[in-house]
Amino acid sequence: MTPFFAEIIGTMLLIILGGGVVANVVLNKTYGNNGGWIVITTGWALGVFVGVVVAGPYSGAHINPAVSVGLAIANKFPWESVPQYILAQFIGAMTGAFIVWLTYRDHFNATEDAPSKKNIFCTAPAIRNWFSNLFSEVIGTFVLIITVLYITDATIIDTNQTVGLGSVGAIPVAFLVWAIGLSLGGTTGYAINPARDLGPRIMHAVLPINDKASSDWQYSWIPVFGPLLGATIAAGLYMSLL
Repeated sequence: MTPFFAEIIGTMLLIILGGGVVANVVLNKTYGNNGGWIVITTGWALGVFVGVVVAGPYSGAHINPAVSVGLAIANKFPWESVPQYILAQFIGAMTGAFIVWLTYRDHFNATEDAPSKKNIFCTAPAIRNWFSNLFSEVIGTFVLIITVLYITDATIIDTNQTVGLGSVGAIPVAFLVWAIGLSLGGTTGYAINPARDLGPRIMHAVLPINDKASSDWQYSWIPVFGPLLGATIAAGLYMSLL
């Protein structure tokens, strides 16, 4: 599997499970209806775990343009590879969003709450304030990237064998995303990932969803620019502390 395809698959799995848990909680007549914020944040964290486990050995499992940009600024990833990673992440995110809609199509049709259906695809602020919303996305992504940059690869190498964490190494990243959702996600829904928000937002705009709300393009720049700014600040601080 090439890094490009790995990023597509990893991001797709992230959105299938992340968007899927939101659909399970907010749509009518599902077994998970009204499951609450703990269920949603846990589902997203486990979605990150699955995406990282699958894509990690082949691409490093960025599955987030902010991660790719942050690693590149910190000289841990080549800039020339950033565009193809971001393209793959958007393809994966849009594909994942389509699969969530297809899986829950009957429940979309059984639900009249248009804003809730939109929230399956993309984030929205609890209180609309451009500065506060932007700051929320910046600080959430800052915590994500600065921690990712300090996560070490616990691997022991000798002349005969390599002993490492393997897939279990994805657990710290899952816990990190879970912590961000629990502690910082209540303001904007913690996009902290431009592809995760903009890709599915595009799918919300084009899919034939009944009683569809506006895709809120006026807000759409915040979950794109905020994470990129947060990643830049985190990587810059990391470099200055070396």
